[in-house]
Amino acid sequence: MPKTEIKSIDELRRQVGQEVAVSDWLTVTQERIDRFADATSDHQWIHVDRERAAQSPFGTTIAHGFLTLSLIPYFTNETFTFPPSRMTINYGLNRVRFTAPVRSGSRVRARFRLLGLEDVPGGVQMNWQITIELEGSEKPACVAETISRRYD
Repeated sequence: MPKTEIKSIDELRRQVGQEVAVSDWLTVTQERIDRFADATSDHQWIHVDRERAAQSPFGTTIAHGFLTLSLIPYFTNETFTFPPSRMTINYGLNRVRFTAPVRSGSRVRARFRLLGLEDVPGGVQMNWQITIELEGSEKPACVAETISRRYD
């Protein structure tokens, strides 16, 4: 899928309240889950013990909720091109919910809705609602409201 090109911040400003883009699907592999467990020292059995997890209600291992959340920068980079800026920073999160488990081998994608865009000294602050959809599930895996700042 081609990237969504944002030609200017003024163009983006006109899209407040709208869904701006949808990413391609990404398979969450057990290898990715294991690497995340190693990076965070979170080796809870439901994530890494395949035999034990097979006996759980999920029938397999599941991704860490924070792994699912941490895919947002990947999805952003794979989905958008923005005009050049001096820097972009994550400013925080207003709300995060993990609404469905991501089983190893599942596919997820992100839907980006721009909730707000306001001027800040030297740049703009963007509030996004990002819904991480889980293929084949009525419920998304994660819904997060993120705040980022772009400085010109």
